[in-house]
Amino acid sequence: MANQVEPRLIKPLYDEMQRERFVTLATIDHETGGPNVSAISWVLAKNDSTIYFAVDNRSRILQNIAKNNKVVINIIANESTYSIQGEAVVKEDRIKDVPLKLALIAVNIIEVRDVMFYGSKITSVVQYDKTYDKKAAERLDKQVMEAMKKA
Repeated sequence: MANQVEPRLIKPLYDEMQRERFVTLATIDHETGGPNVSAISWVLAKNDSTIYFAVDNRSRILQNIAKNNKVVINIIANESTYSIQGEAVVKEDRIKDVPLKLALIAVNIIEVRDVMFYGSKITSVVQYDKTYDKKAAERLDKQVMEAMKKA
């Protein structure tokens, strides 16, 4: 049985991407031409066909997107694993109202594919803990997510 493919985010994925969460981002490395995978957490579904994410503006991700804008966001949600393929563009080189130098990237979704292997489901969600000043982390996370919502 083939996995389900959609042209945009299904509602459970859209809902999951309304808050900071762990996802992986695959890009094409600008030097080697091979795959490059990064873990990111500042991600927001702007609507069902666009995802925003924020990264340090010195990130290799930006160099990779400048050379090849094809990306895949992998998210574990809705008891499954999804591959969200799209084309990325730098929406803002520096996000306003955020103390760090972060770039805002918009991903225009091409397809959303359920890639969970047959006959299985995810039974627990990925969790992580910030290892630096918790209050500072909460404040920064709130600033970044609010800035992305305004963009």
